[in-house]
Amino acid sequence: MNNIMQKMIDWIEDHLVEEFSLKELGSHMGYSPYYCSFKFHQMTGITIKRYMSLRKIYLASIDLKESDQKMIDVAHKYGFSSQEAFTRAFKITFGTSPAVYRRDPQPLQTVVKLNVTATKGGFSMDVSEKMKIVALQNKAQQQFDRDILNVLNGQLMYEEFSHEKLMEHSDYVPLNEAMCSNKTTKPIFSTEFIKVRAKGHRVSTEEYETKVINALKPLFKNQYTCIILWFGNDMFCQINMLTLLAYLEEQGFKGKVYFHMVKEIERTFEVEEIEIELGDFQDVYDQVMIHKQWPTKNVMPVMYQGIKLYLEYQMQENELTSYIRNHLDMPQNELIRQLFKLFPQYGIGDLQYIEMIEKVKNNR
Repeated sequence: MNNIMQKMIDWIEDHLVEEFSLKELGSHMGYSPYYCSFKFHQMTGITIKRYMSLRKIYLASIDLKESDQKMIDVAHKYGFSSQEAFTRAFKITFGTSPAVYRRDPQPLQTVVKLNVTATKGGFSMDVSEKMKIVALQNKAQQQFDRDILNVLNGQLMYEEFSHEKLMEHSDYVPLNEAMCSNKTTKPIFSTEFIKVRAKGHRVSTEEYETKVINALKPLFKNQYTCIILWFGNDMFCQINMLTLLAYLEEQGFKGKVYFHMVKEIERTFEVEEIEIELGDFQDVYDQVMIHKQWPTKNVMPVMYQGIKLYLEYQMQENELTSYIRNHLDMPQNELIRQLFKLFPQYGIGDLQYIEMIEKVKNNR
């Protein structure tokens, strides 16, 4: 069935910018339109219409960034009836207008073509082989010499960076957290924060301090002129990064902050850099992560997307729980592999998925 579904996805991708009906898709696949629609949603957790909409708006963002095409031409190319309709869809997806994005391109969450037949999951990252960071390394050295702290999302990336000295002699620390799960509080990394987070993870405060706090000790010294945050564009990474940015504001950090967004494109890793201005992240952290509310402050598009997914993730019923409920007959390891494959935008790990699967089972 995966091969049939991939054939369907390939056909949709080949006709993405065309107007086609489910009847035409069904005719190509040899199935009824209803069956094609039903199986696509069942196996991918997303409707054909939604998949096409996300893919087209993402491809349109690339055209805006990399070409001189008129905005109305980009809109028509991807099937929007008017520039106004294109602007509405773009803003709903990315939290900013296409005109603003074209003037000042900001990192976005990638929406790649679905691949349901891939056997290799995205569970590891060989940074030294996959990322081209020489230019970023030279730039950082010229600007800040050794007064740089690289904060890396997780132990795996930390070990790769520190072992390979990918940013030369600057310092490295990992954020070994999953801030998208469980309750949180403030001040960030305070004694109360440690108690709340340890309880949520069901570990002792001593275990939490060993894994999370001790690893971050250089960050607490506040001795750097530049902090570089190496995080992905998924929800997991963006919520972790929001926590760090709010912490830097709490501490009154006065140096430069850069976000090096690590994104996977066709099995290779690329890095996109943006300088971040501190100012509103404490408010956003408070509204989003403590009160589970939509922020009143503007954030960059990739964080906007991460927050949107985070607030949906907090709901008892969401696209992840729906997919899990429809596939509980699948062996757990296979179900987790499918979740990794189909929902990379969340970026959550196997432990979070196992907990989610158990909750869905218990709520049947």
